[in-house]
Amino acid sequence: MTVPTGSEWWRTAVIYQIYPRSFADANGDGMGDLAGITSRLPALQELGVDAIWLSPFYTSPQRDAGYDVADYCDVDPLFGTLDDFDEMQRTAHDLGIRVIVDIVPNHSSSDHDWFQEALAAAPGSHERERYIFRDGKGEAGELPPNNWESVFGGLAWTRTENADGTPGQWYLHLFDTTQPDLHWENPWVRQQFRDVLRFWLDRGVDGFRVDVAHGMIKAAGLPDYTPPADGGSMGGGATALEPGIDAPPAETPPYWAQDGVHEIYRDWHQVLAEYPGDRVLAAEAWVDPLTRVAEWVRPDEMHQAFNFAYLETPWNAPALRRVIDDSLKAFGDVGAPSTWVLSNHDVVRHASRLALTGENLQGHGIGPKSLGLPDPVLGLARARAASTLMLALPGSSYLYQGEELGLPEVIHLPDEAREDPTWFRTNGERYGRDGCRVPLPWEAAAPSYGFGPTSASWLPQPAEWAHLARDVQRGTAGSTLELYTLALALRREHLLGPGTVAWLGGFGPEIVAFVNGDVTVIGNAGAASVALPAGDLLLASGPILTGPNGERILPNDTTVWLRSA
Repeated sequence: MTVPTGSEWWRTAVIYQIYPRSFADANGDGMGDLAGITSRLPALQELGVDAIWLSPFYTSPQRDAGYDVADYCDVDPLFGTLDDFDEMQRTAHDLGIRVIVDIVPNHSSSDHDWFQEALAAAPGSHERERYIFRDGKGEAGELPPNNWESVFGGLAWTRTENADGTPGQWYLHLFDTTQPDLHWENPWVRQQFRDVLRFWLDRGVDGFRVDVAHGMIKAAGLPDYTPPADGGSMGGGATALEPGIDAPPAETPPYWAQDGVHEIYRDWHQVLAEYPGDRVLAAEAWVDPLTRVAEWVRPDEMHQAFNFAYLETPWNAPALRRVIDDSLKAFGDVGAPSTWVLSNHDVVRHASRLALTGENLQGHGIGPKSLGLPDPVLGLARARAASTLMLALPGSSYLYQGEELGLPEVIHLPDEAREDPTWFRTNGERYGRDGCRVPLPWEAAAPSYGFGPTSASWLPQPAEWAHLARDVQRGTAGSTLELYTLALALRREHLLGPGTVAWLGGFGPEIVAFVNGDVTVIGNAGAASVALPAGDLLLASGPILTGPNGERILPNDTTVWLRSA
């Protein structure tokens, strides 16, 4: 089977995110790699995904797990070589799986030649114009140029040192101090990234997921900005993981979601249009409200934008109905598909998140001292129900590696094992994202649960990985893996991706019920069980009960698909 060209495949695709360092390790060094991905691609074909998205595998000092790129056109030796990438991509295409790669345009690594040359050059030089260097405030420039804070905590500015040892200019880094922001008002920067896009398109990639797609352009003059006390880390609006859908958007920070960013994506759209096969641009844009997110996917810009409003919605029927309606309208109004996503490498896995009772700001993570820690049984039940509901929705769905196994957030990581910059820049006040990045379990009885040929694992795996391993779940009736595999097959068979949502009434306020094509979907997010209507049972996220008169009963925290009568 080979990948066909054309057809705007991305409108209905199920896309599986691979976090390379945690997916599969071929050489036994404890770090996932491209050869490991290649070896496990048949499992993803069996699962039934249409495409994979790879988080960064580029040359990097790995201070932020590869999102600090030192060379955008090469593979970090940690993950292999360009030949390994080509072999992985050939294998994926032979299996009918498309390949999307991450691109990180807001910032580079401080190790990148572009930045090292900028540091060596004088203020006001062409080299310094590649990044955002500014003189400091105060009598001797000892104060940062403004009050902006880093996503990872602390100041968003670091002061340089001149060749003679005296203090120099400051440079902006919205993330770690080793991730300086590029200056996207500079035409030179724009040309470098056109070249990067073409480098990977020439190698055959099917598209790009754009990291921090709401960044890059900053407000003129770099004005001061103080975020709200409850603001999250990645975007410009409410980012607690249980936001009010109807809440007004927060003030847009001067470093996110500036209008000038859309000019960049119109330019990139034209670059991709030079290539056959409907190459895709997918935006990671943490922007409120959904109508504003839709600006990223207007016909001449990007093709998809992650639906973080959906990801952030709790397991609550009125909130789910509202965000589904809002999503279908907002994206539909600009001719784009809605995307649906529940987990990724930056958020608490939904098998834990949906059972949290304490506050969970995006990017903060959870750990042993967090309040309101989840009940794992409740979390898994809700995760299975939520995933079954999501995969019945029209548009494109994103899966994060391991959710098909029901993996929870790893809460009890030893402090000394943590690697997320958030943990260090906040002096341990925020746990960060390590808990969703622990390497996958493939075989219960193997070293590192089959992640690699040795027991090495860059983050320690918990003992519970043994009963969640893929080989234990494969072919086991009722397992989460079999639930996902059947859901993806039925989704394709019943053409749910290109379908529509027609809401069903009569089930009560705590039930999400709709028809898509010939499938009736009913999700019970309430406390009480409800009777099911007639129709062949196609899929159920959990056991269906039998009432006293033989009627079928849908328990709470369960979703079913029925063939519409």
